[in-house]
Amino acid sequence: MSKGIIVQKYGGTSVANIARIQNVAKRVVETRRSGHDVVVIVSALGHTTDKLIDMALEITTNPSDRELDMLISTGEQVSSALLAMAIHELGVEAISFTGAQVGIITDNSFTKARIIDINAKRIGEELKKGKIVIVAGFQGVNIKQDITTLGRGGSNLTAVALAKVIGADMCEMYTDVEGVFTADPRIVKNARKINKLSYEEMFELASLGAQILQPRSIEFAMKFGVPIHVRSSFSKHRGTIISKEVKTMEHIVVSGVALNKAEAKITICDVPDKPGIAAKIFKHLAKENINVDMIIQNVSRTGSTDLSFTVPTGDISRTIKASNAISGKIGAGDVTVDKNIAKVSIVGIGMRSHSGVAANMFEALADKKINIEMISTSEIKISCVVKKSLGEAAVKAIHNKFKLGKAK
Repeated sequence: MSKGIIVQKYGGTSVANIARIQNVAKRVVETRRSGHDVVVIVSALGHTTDKLIDMALEITTNPSDRELDMLISTGEQVSSALLAMAIHELGVEAISFTGAQVGIITDNSFTKARIIDINAKRIGEELKKGKIVIVAGFQGVNIKQDITTLGRGGSNLTAVALAKVIGADMCEMYTDVEGVFTADPRIVKNARKINKLSYEEMFELASLGAQILQPRSIEFAMKFGVPIHVRSSFSKHRGTIISKEVKTMEHIVVSGVALNKAEAKITICDVPDKPGIAAKIFKHLAKENINVDMIIQNVSRTGSTDLSFTVPTGDISRTIKASNAISGKIGAGDVTVDKNIAKVSIVGIGMRSHSGVAANMFEALADKKINIEMISTSEIKISCVVKKSLGEAAVKAIHNKFKLGKAK
């Protein structure tokens, strides 16, 4: 009798070559032989998606989103079929599927589709036969039967969504690190692995630059209560459990520090200081599907003001075009862009009940003579924009200030 279903998702570094695919096959088979039914979600072999996009861009600077999805969805199909073959070689039955074959239905938003429905009947049928089911992550199909993809990191979303639909006991996310750390270990050498995180904290960290999981996958897990275990495919150590908030988490004021260097600051100069002007600006940007993050408006002394906001670097050209258009309509001045910024953030549910957290963060930056250009706060996060060249120094200073490192 099955001990229950475990969903395992393996990222691109975990299936980067044949030896690593064979390593994954052994782990999957071990889980199956321990008595669990197993559904595996795989990403494309390391860097495959980037290479496919580069090939498209060699042909055209503006590839059709539909054809791009047709192209980049093939990477996951390669790794899922190869993993099935590797499992067969270990004497265990397995079957691989595309997203479409397991009934992942999405909307029509090519390259960033949202899941509408999943009919997991076929997965259930194969599990009953004792097979390991492997699903190509990152992809689905719309009602016209066009292949769609779920955006960067979309295999995480595939895994969480399938875990919910098939009633899995746990969704294990395998990567090349042993869990979620208090900061990027490549920047902060004494960063500590976090044993437990709330959905809220993980969502904020992922949104703020920690590239462990796709934010949409955490949002989905939070909505439906899917427990997640982030762990390494290269060790057997326990990783980080992401679940609902528990009381023990509240004793930790700050859980982690995140750094995002992929943002730019846009400034619309000489904006008329009148009611409704800001609404017009951001309504126009929203129509262009531009995701604005932090916003700051200078105090008006002359009847006009400068309005600054941050956007992902990938949206710079569209944002400048849209900002120039709305600037002309409202009688504002020039539009400038500063790409030389980084956003450093702290996250922790304990911040809700502790005072002085912001002061400590600002003090840590001041001690290193790091100037703050913009500030944004919420119940469980504080973000500061600093010069890009000082981003890593800012992370180290804050990490040290809150004593987040390993005990010596």
